[in-house]
Amino acid sequence: MIANEAARKYALALFQSAQAKGQMDAIYRQIGELSQIVQSDATLLNFLNSPAVMDEHKRELVQTVFSPRVEKLLVEFLLLLVNWHRINYLPEIIDEYIRLVEAAQGVARITVTTALPMQDAERQNLISRMAKKTGMKVILEEKLAPEIIGGMIIQLYNDIIDGSVRRSLDVMEEQLGKVKVV
Repeated sequence: MIANEAARKYALALFQSAQAKGQMDAIYRQIGELSQIVQSDATLLNFLNSPAVMDEHKRELVQTVFSPRVEKLLVEFLLLLVNWHRINYLPEIIDEYIRLVEAAQGVARITVTTALPMQDAERQNLISRMAKKTGMKVILEEKLAPEIIGGMIIQLYNDIIDGSVRRSLDVMEEQLGKVKVV
């Protein structure tokens, strides 16, 4: 929980700085590319996180690799994370920054987890219901998890609506465990 709160604060600081400098969209694109790099290969994050590597070498790597490729503000932000030993929060910071930019653009990214792939009609119904609820354009990300048996789990930012069969069975099991038989 502390990690999420720290990530939110750093992402908000980057968002506000980028917005003030008119670089919100440019950093949004660049941070998206950085996200792909971090997700596809943990080497960069492991190096920047390693206590065995001197901070001076970490800063040098950030300057060398990122200065010619991304906005100065993003380089300075990465250096700040390295200096304050918060680079381990980078994946969460990236996710939160993307969410903030998309919300500012009127877009809500929703993740839905189902046991089976959704039909087009179900997908459109969910998108329209969530668009009505949020007042935003909805981007739907779908995940499959057969272990939920049926139903769906909807995640909108930090809110989770668990309408899965697995959750219902777990709740019933818990309630039955509390019943005293005489």
